[in-house]
Amino acid sequence: MSVQVAADVVVVDYGLGNLRSVTRGLERAGADVELSADPGTVDDADGIVLPGVGAFSEGMENAGPFRDALVEAAEGGTPLFGICLGMQMLLTTSEEAEYAGQGGAEGLDLIPGRNVRFAEGQKVPHMGWNELRVERDHPLVEGVDGEHAYFVHSYYAVPEDDRAVVTATDYGRSFPSIVADESGTVFGTQFHPEKSGDTGLRILRNFVEMCD
Repeated sequence: MSVQVAADVVVVDYGLGNLRSVTRGLERAGADVELSADPGTVDDADGIVLPGVGAFSEGMENAGPFRDALVEAAEGGTPLFGICLGMQMLLTTSEEAEYAGQGGAEGLDLIPGRNVRFAEGQKVPHMGWNELRVERDHPLVEGVDGEHAYFVHSYYAVPEDDRAVVTATDYGRSFPSIVADESGTVFGTQFHPEKSGDTGLRILRNFVEMCD
């Protein structure tokens, strides 16, 4: 009888993110998790998680040493999963830096697009539970159409290609709550799966299965 080997998942530690809760969630989902501040560790990973909370410009500055390693891993087909700010960092730019008077900040540009602030008059941050509506087939969302996840954010992704939208969520307007590149191996959730109960655990398990 063959023995199932857990997927080796690296969680990128660049100083921002719910690292402990993300790590625990991935372990519950069946992954062998390494929390690492060393860009060299992503080379041999079966999957990579880029978590994040906070400002886009600070995130990109802190994650600067990982930039080349993350892009190379993504181009090589290693599943790369961005969470919340980590998802926004997969895109090209964000108006958050301009809004905060911090100048321009360049994202990883693995999913071409821009992060924009919810319209004036819209209560921000968008916080709490909201529904996921599947727009595109993707292994990450197997079994989660119509389920609810936990959000905390003031900005949302606007990909250049509408086909990058995997799920959409309504909050005054429809916005992408999961995005993915054309290959489907680079993707991110605007919500926090590690705080989203059974739905989040299902998403994390789907990710771990993609890494096997």
